[in-house]
Amino acid sequence: MLHHVELYVSDLKKSTEFWGWLLEELGYELYQEWESGRSWKYGETYLVFVQTEDAYLDIPYHRKRTGLNHLAFHADSREQVDELTEKLKDKGVTILYEDKHPFAGGEDYYAVFMEDPDRIKVEIVARK
Repeated sequence: MLHHVELYVSDLKKSTEFWGWLLEELGYELYQEWESGRSWKYGETYLVFVQTEDAYLDIPYHRKRTGLNHLAFHADSREQVDELTEKLKDKGVTILYEDKHPFAGGEDYYAVFMEDPDRIKVEIVARK
């Protein structure tokens, strides 16, 4: 079981707005809150978002470089994927691979793909 994941972000306010809403839609609860960070917890696993120090903001994140490519989360159903897709669009979040949505991962793989404010790819996939 994964214990936690910690991500440094370029703008904690923007990341908190994006991730807080999305994680709470998926059943996570706000777990910790301090000046330079926030975390959300689901069961025993939690995600932490910390403001990157100014000295380290010079090189932006890119998922095709060495390191994290994306985070994928379970949705309860295809209906939840559809509901989240509409809410993401209403919030102005760009849906990746929209021309293949919701089957961008294959004909039996029902998911929505997007990027967070730092362009970390996020995937929400329906449980089978």
